[in-house]
Amino acid sequence: MKFHYNFQKVVDLKGNEKTQAEWMLSSALGELQTQEKDLVELMELRNETLLALQAAAERRTPMAAIREMQDYVDYLDNCITRKQGEISQAHQEVSRKQENLNSKALDEKVWLKARDKALGIFQQNLNLREQNELDEMATVRFAMKSL
Repeated sequence: MKFHYNFQKVVDLKGNEKTQAEWMLSSALGELQTQEKDLVELMELRNETLLALQAAAERRTPMAAIREMQDYVDYLDNCITRKQGEISQAHQEVSRKQENLNSKALDEKVWLKARDKALGIFQQNLNLREQNELDEMATVRFAMKSL
């Protein structure tokens, strides 16, 4: 006899949902890493611009050029602030995806345990049936010897 679990499609569905949740988390983590990389690049660009601004001030660069560089630093500051907000949102999204994955993994685990329990009962019944057949064969042999 072969074991057949009536709810195997549900178990498979729960496994697929968990896999999809893993992909979604992976995607959210990738987005977070991209946002963090962009922030580092913006901060490096800001630092380079500040160094250039300082050097320009020491070289007696025209005030209009210095003002233009300062405006660019201000623009970069705004970009950095915006990027930090995007990173905060990306962190929240990663947290939501992690919670979703945890929920899906727990759900799958419940169904897998139910299947394992059903398999255990099936095996126990199969062993009992085999033992009964062996007992019956032994009884028949004993009865044949008695005749």
